[in-house]
Amino acid sequence: MTNPLTISTGAARSATADALVIGITEGPDGPVPVAGSEDVDAALDGTLRETLAALGATGKQDELTRIATAGRLAAPLIIAAGLGAAENKDGERGRLESLRRAAGSAVRSAAASKATSVAVSLPARDEPETEAVALGALLGRYTFGRYRGGDQPTVPDLVVLSTVGAAAGRAQVLADAMTLVRDLVNTSPSHLYPETFAAEAERVARTADVDFGVLDQTALASGGYGGLTGVGQGSVHPPRLVRLGYRHPAATKTVVFCGKGITFDSGGLSLKPPKSMEAMKSDMSGAAAVLGALQAIAELRLAVNVVGYLAMAENMPGGRAQRPSDVITVFGGKTVEVLNTDAEGRLVLADVLARSAQDSPDLLVDVATLTGAQLIALGPRIAGVMGSNDEVAAAVADAARRAGEQAWPMPLPAELRKGLDSSVADIANVTGERYGGMLVGGLFLKEFVPDGVRWAHVDIAGPAFHEGEPYGYTPRGGTGAAVRLLVQLATDVADGRL
Repeated sequence: MTNPLTISTGAARSATADALVIGITEGPDGPVPVAGSEDVDAALDGTLRETLAALGATGKQDELTRIATAGRLAAPLIIAAGLGAAENKDGERGRLESLRRAAGSAVRSAAASKATSVAVSLPARDEPETEAVALGALLGRYTFGRYRGGDQPTVPDLVVLSTVGAAAGRAQVLADAMTLVRDLVNTSPSHLYPETFAAEAERVARTADVDFGVLDQTALASGGYGGLTGVGQGSVHPPRLVRLGYRHPAATKTVVFCGKGITFDSGGLSLKPPKSMEAMKSDMSGAAAVLGALQAIAELRLAVNVVGYLAMAENMPGGRAQRPSDVITVFGGKTVEVLNTDAEGRLVLADVLARSAQDSPDLLVDVATLTGAQLIALGPRIAGVMGSNDEVAAAVADAARRAGEQAWPMPLPAELRKGLDSSVADIANVTGERYGGMLVGGLFLKEFVPDGVRWAHVDIAGPAFHEGEPYGYTPRGGTGAAVRLLVQLATDVADGRL
């Protein structure tokens, strides 16, 4: 568990911390302090709003304004976090996201100022609000200091002011899972490769009391996993396939999650340009998300059976690497002509999608940093969701939004499938066209989905790794994308909603 968060029912003005976070919204005549700041305003002799306006505060989302309390509160510093418009245009979901972002940005700012403790007094009047504030604060506190010498980044103690303490427990579970994913994604590929990734998955599985199994390169070759074997054969670090299993005694349905785990993607012999390789340690984000989700699902004890596959390989241009025009046979017997070795994620996922038939899933979901085309189509923050039909894609995208993640349902146009025809194999791994690359990736994967199974493909190429400046509760580097979505899907299946 990460450093835990404390819930307090005390008054904001009495909160003992280095910094006190309050919320403000955009009003027609300037910033408006929100619920939870009334006693703070009283301690400042009713001047809070005027002081904020004088400092140029507007209440816009992600805006932070600092006020020294000069001894009038227990905390020496107030951080007023903007929540945007009082009536959020995206309704309840948008309002909760604004709370997460405000808590995250304020806590990160306080930590950057070396605050060792932060009290958060944002609206936390019910379970959804309390969970949102707690999760945003926990994620905003995230740091990755594994490779830093000298002083490590400050990780402040957190107190959330609320009368609804139980909801913070779920936030802690999700934050721990997302922290695990962020740490894995941020780890250098010199330290995280298939063997060590599998060892970390085993550690997590044992701690979470989740079934664990792993196939090494010999077992993969003899078992017919041609995608994993082919992608990994050019590396000195051979591939691995991890299978995780969570079971609940009251469960009647099974969900299977498949994650792409390319621990580094050079492109293979179809070599990427140098600049395009810089973030390719993140190409295992899908597998990390599946691992984090299994950890959270087990801790939450959701009434559903869940299987997780982590398809791990390192895609390198060694002397034994697969070549453009090679033909491989993936699990289940279909042959694939590999025309571009940089379209490798779909090959390892083909193995595990086909393998999932043995688990008889009621819902099958794969998560992958699959295509650069996802960023072209939807930008760096919105995941693309494709599915066995439009209804499944829409339901998964809706689950993502309810969980606080951005996703958009996309089609799988039948006319694009012809581009994957091969003259020598059952299918080619890429088309000769440059258009609709994200959709073509989904069409390729659909070929390996067991008949009659509801399936969704989630392309997180952009959301999984943030290369810009931090914002809200999102840091630079690994983000933990798709963990909340997968937990929400498991919850929806357990509740009979999906």
